[in-house]
Amino acid sequence: MSSMIEVKNVRKLFINEEGEKNEVLKNVNFHVDKNEFVVIFGPGQCGKTTLLNIIAGLEEATDGEVLKMGETVSGPGPDRAVVFQDILLFPWLTVMQNVEYSMKVRGMDSRMRREEARKYIDLVGLNGFEKAYPVQISGGMKQRVGIARAYCTKPDVMLMDEPFGALDAQTRYLMQDEVIRISSTEKRTVVFVTNNVEEAIYLADRIIIMTDCPSMVLKDIKIDLPRPRSYVDPEFLSLRKEISAMLNRKR
Repeated sequence: MSSMIEVKNVRKLFINEEGEKNEVLKNVNFHVDKNEFVVIFGPGQCGKTTLLNIIAGLEEATDGEVLKMGETVSGPGPDRAVVFQDILLFPWLTVMQNVEYSMKVRGMDSRMRREEARKYIDLVGLNGFEKAYPVQISGGMKQRVGIARAYCTKPDVMLMDEPFGALDAQTRYLMQDEVIRISSTEKRTVVFVTNNVEEAIYLADRIIIMTDCPSMVLKDIKIDLPRPRSYVDPEFLSLRKEISAMLNRKR
């Protein structure tokens, strides 16, 4: 049986206006199984977002390919939803209307899309804020709207690019727990990008550790810690130390 996502020998080379070459990704290989929560972790500016965009079909690899259920990814599609760090909500639309938007574009009946939107608004804990506008809600709540909107498209794969990177520490911890809760309720394959080692260990079934540019897979680690996890658990702290040391040796 095919993996949900296979990244095979992916290389990405950027060339600027002066003709200078910048190799960002080099021979990247890994797979993601159905309903698995995989975190891509590595230092800042190492090509993690570029890799996620290639999986999403938003960018083309210079070499190699990405397969989704054995089929080559050749562009974006509704089977892969993306949640970015900077959630782009329509400021003139309410929370409900923002969540409904993609279903409206697809021509879904208004009653059905309202039911679906309400389901996912409730799931992300925004019941009572359906009529609020983006300017009236916090950064964490905007992320919840973005997650609800993404789930409404019924994707096979959720791609999340440092979605909590701009949030304060307390809100970030709350959103990590929310993502785990939602993932346990709405089974999806998740690929999550972060440069925060604690976040990676807290969320992941498996961590793909990337090197500095040109970025390659340094190690693929299965996280066997039971859930719910604790940041102060000795096994958690030991794993954090091991992964941090691994990255430091490669710098």
